[in-house]
Amino acid sequence: MAIPESQLDTWSHQGSITQSSTTYNTIKKALESTGSGYADKNYTVFLQGSYGNDTNIYAESDVDIVIKLNDCFRHDLNELPEDQKAAFKAAHSDATYNHVDFKRDVLSVLVAGYGDDVIPGDKAINIATNGSRRKVDVIAAIQYRRYHKFLNNSDQVYDEGICFYSGAGECIANYPKQHSENCTAKHQATNEWFKPMVRVLKNLRGKLVEEKMIEAGVAPSYYIEGLLYNVPNEKFGNNYDNSFVNCINWILEADRSKFVCANEQYYLLREGSPVTWQDAKCTEFLIAACDLWKQW
Repeated sequence: MAIPESQLDTWSHQGSITQSSTTYNTIKKALESTGSGYADKNYTVFLQGSYGNDTNIYAESDVDIVIKLNDCFRHDLNELPEDQKAAFKAAHSDATYNHVDFKRDVLSVLVAGYGDDVIPGDKAINIATNGSRRKVDVIAAIQYRRYHKFLNNSDQVYDEGICFYSGAGECIANYPKQHSENCTAKHQATNEWFKPMVRVLKNLRGKLVEEKMIEAGVAPSYYIEGLLYNVPNEKFGNNYDNSFVNCINWILEADRSKFVCANEQYYLLREGSPVTWQDAKCTEFLIAACDLWKQW
């Protein structure tokens, strides 16, 4: 047996966007308050995650929002030769308003607006669902730059992302803009099959959890998007049955150690990093997905 095309088609559908859009606009308005401690700073508020990338499914409720301070940044100079590292350090000084200050002020704004519904988490500031408002995770971040060249402030090359800190002080750097742009390009290159197939796999993951074939958290949405991002474009299309079989078979036979995240800044499967997927968990998900397909 195989999962019927009708079921795959149902799983491919995007979840409700009206409620999440309203939630986002409400939180964005609060974050852009003129009375905040960062009101005079250069910052940006934007969506990331499933709703931001149009891969949300009905079972998902969280709205992921980033507020990024652009006035300071953390840097990675590992690729620079010593003379360019010295030039960089001579051209920059420590920020007087940093991530600690920014996150404190963001939390203050949210508590003023939403009171006890606001719960500071290890990485994000969580806002509980209330009435028509969906659950929200707010990341207070600063700019992150991975440098490839620095001669002076007028002659430099770097990849720009965001970074924030866990409760233990670990710096977590990611590239949501590149992730979103690359997923959109992939979607277009596959004649708009990529994002529906992401939603198929995310709903399938939910079924695996429901059937106790995997534990929740084994296959986060971000990594499912990355997994399919590596599949050649010609494996998508025609119908969901063919797309599923062709994509999964290609993934099973491929050298997955070479897979990259959709942002193309990190390898997808690596150990010991907060922004990569453990190979064992990826394999567990793939085996369970195949078992579900055969047992349907």
